[in-house]
Amino acid sequence: MGLGGFGMGEMVFIFLIVLLLFGAKRLPEIGSSLGKGIREFKSSVREIEHELKVPADRQIHHASPPPEPASTSATAATEDGEPRSLSDSAPGSDAELT
Repeated sequence: MGLGGFGMGEMVFIFLIVLLLFGAKRLPEIGSSLGKGIREFKSSVREIEHELKVPADRQIHHASPPPEPASTSATAATEDGEPRSLSDSAPGSDAELT
């Protein structure tokens, strides 16, 4: 029994098809690039597992500081704390002059 349910005949057939498609010169390049890709994938998986195993208190979180409160003139509330309606005019607007 071969690899993953493939027998020896099926594996030889697949190898011959790959050899015909890519040629003898390209097979070592394909193999080495495939090996590099597998190594990079394994190292990234190990790195992610290591990050997950590190306790939460040792991890550094870079949180942005809270936004500063807006000035009272820029808020959309009146003096009594109620929100302004659309009919209310902002100080200094043209609607206040009429």
